[in-house]
Amino acid sequence: MLDLLGLSAQHETVYRAMLQRPDLNVAGLADYLGVPPGQVREALDVLADLALIRLDSGGDSARAVRPQAGLIALLAKVEADVAVRQRQVEATRAAITAIAAAHEGHEQEVQGRALDGLDAVRERLIELAHHARSECLSFTTGRGQRPDTMEAEGSLNQVALGRGVLIRNVYQDSFRNDPATLAHARWMASLGSQSRTAPTLPMRMVIVDRELALVPVDPNDPVRGALELRSPGVVTGLVALFEQVWHAARPFGDEASQDEQGLTAQERELLRLLAAGNTDESAARKLAISLRSVQRMMTSLSERLESESRFQAGVQATRRGWV
Repeated sequence: MLDLLGLSAQHETVYRAMLQRPDLNVAGLADYLGVPPGQVREALDVLADLALIRLDSGGDSARAVRPQAGLIALLAKVEADVAVRQRQVEATRAAITAIAAAHEGHEQEVQGRALDGLDAVRERLIELAHHARSECLSFTTGRGQRPDTMEAEGSLNQVALGRGVLIRNVYQDSFRNDPATLAHARWMASLGSQSRTAPTLPMRMVIVDRELALVPVDPNDPVRGALELRSPGVVTGLVALFEQVWHAARPFGDEASQDEQGLTAQERELLRLLAAGNTDESAARKLAISLRSVQRMMTSLSERLESESRFQAGVQATRRGWV
């Protein structure tokens, strides 16, 4: 029961016996408890060290210190030790928390961070334009760019190109219908930038030096901001995605060409989207063109397929290998 104080059951038994029979010496205690005298002496040594007894000068007899004094003093010492230990535990906990927070902050910095809102994204793009060393890859989605966006992008890209940074960008085919964006792409090409177009793009994206990528928090709501990613595995995957789209895309200056079935890339993508179950409205959003343009394109395709309904057009397109 008193092991917390440093007393074994044997030591406690001897101490209790001494409290009950203060008249007994070592031999008497041994007889009283039915144990060897050596065992009593060993217990007395421990009790003396704990200041629970006072030995006489000869060491053959001793007097037990009252428990109200001796045991309470031991308990107070244990409580003080526990308090010190608790403070050490709390200090250690605080140190662990600080180390974990620093590691988490470093990990987040290495892996990525959130850029809240368009202003934060624009500010970060300005920084990246001045720090890019070798290459900038990007996807630009939508129907056309605002004049202020093109002006800001143009000045930043001009700074990077002047330092020898290679810039490659893939627009959606829908940008070809916007004269201002087409003129901007041609101007950028004159500075050394390369641009291509594809019918659809997975999202907006910027990759700098194959080390860092900016992707939207929500591809359907660019106002929410972007994620800045630095994880090598993620960035490598996004670079591979860019290269795949880039090689399939068409240089911005080229006219829309037709494949062996007489389809443009945009027409074939429309058929693929509709075959995958997209509505006209959904297909229009993904192609970044108007609903009327989708319907006009579908009417032209139906006439070429000699079909009278959307279902017949789907069947004929499948038979001809258009989808």
